[in-house]
Amino acid sequence: MADFISPEDFRDKLDRGEHFYLIDTRMKKDFDEWHINGAINFPYSKENSLEAYEMKKLRASEGISLEDQIVTVCAKGITSASFAEKLKHKGFSDVKTIKGGLRAWSGLYDHVQIATEKDDLIIVQLQRRAKGCLGYIVGSRRSGEAAVVDPSRYTKEFIDAATERGLKITHVFDTHIHADHVSGGREMAERLGINYYLGSDLEKRNPEFDYISVKSNQVIDVGGLQIKAIHTPGHTTEMTSWLVESEALISGDSLFVDSIGRTELEFEDDAERGAVLQYRSLLEKVLSLPDRIKILPGHFSVSDSGESGGVKPGTPIFSTIGYLRRNNRALQMEKDEFVDYMFENVPDKPPNYERVIGINLGREERGSEEEEIELELGPNRCAASEESMVGSSE
Repeated sequence: MADFISPEDFRDKLDRGEHFYLIDTRMKKDFDEWHINGAINFPYSKENSLEAYEMKKLRASEGISLEDQIVTVCAKGITSASFAEKLKHKGFSDVKTIKGGLRAWSGLYDHVQIATEKDDLIIVQLQRRAKGCLGYIVGSRRSGEAAVVDPSRYTKEFIDAATERGLKITHVFDTHIHADHVSGGREMAERLGINYYLGSDLEKRNPEFDYISVKSNQVIDVGGLQIKAIHTPGHTTEMTSWLVESEALISGDSLFVDSIGRTELEFEDDAERGAVLQYRSLLEKVLSLPDRIKILPGHFSVSDSGESGGVKPGTPIFSTIGYLRRNNRALQMEKDEFVDYMFENVPDKPPNYERVIGINLGREERGSEEEEIELELGPNRCAASEESMVGSSE
């Protein structure tokens, strides 16, 4: 019988820097589209008898010995468990399989607290490390009330993170209509019987659900904390960044720690308009804020090979307006150069993005758990550039 390791324990193993070999048994095409950083591809099916020459080739190419620690993975953890059993029969002594495979790994979260200046303010960053999605809990120690910003469909992660800190969720915000994952905003609001807030420009996209429409510069009180809406269109029409107590800007997909948000997913038929909107949002609105304000983005970059760029999941992921003003190349461009850049650096679109947008706009019914896992597999592709736009640290 296979010896399984949970996604959480596998994460901890990675973070401790333990030495082991990770073998991904999916077909090469699937592996190339997305895999965990450092994985070795060894396509395998349950019908494969794992001949001696195949094992010899694997051991020779990777330098694996019978005593080495091996972890196997596939899409669901089924084929990789069969492979692990075969490895044991071949004499490997320490073999484990990631339980639930890459589907389970895709839903794994880290809960990371962000340091704040104000004693009453609690900000928790929920990091979906395999996909690079970030959501937030913003709460008041004094009142015990909290808002959730950009919850995924893994709503329990957000509710548990709030409960663990003695907070009651009273408001739900989304920064925009997401294209890479199914939002849990409406589901959470309905489940808890609370209001769901989005920027007022969303009405231009004709959503088919109820929400509280928030105008630009409108302030929402959350248990004594002030959360201000700053409309930052560009990535989408309704993109809204949420300014928390003049201390942190939850910037959604307008500004990241290493890039800016792409614009052509919605503005494909009017790409220049989307790029100009993004330029004005960043240069005229975001950069008008004080340098000390933290930028808390909606995503961090994850490559198809599972690399997390210049950030370390499990630690706070943020920057400041001052740092990005000085180091993000896009924020130093003139308008024409910026618009040209947005045209010339278009990465691959997120998989299934039209279906995901349809669900998040309320125009399409949500699918089964199985379907939604498939819809969301792989890293986000919300940035305008696959390469970092931010120079080296000062």
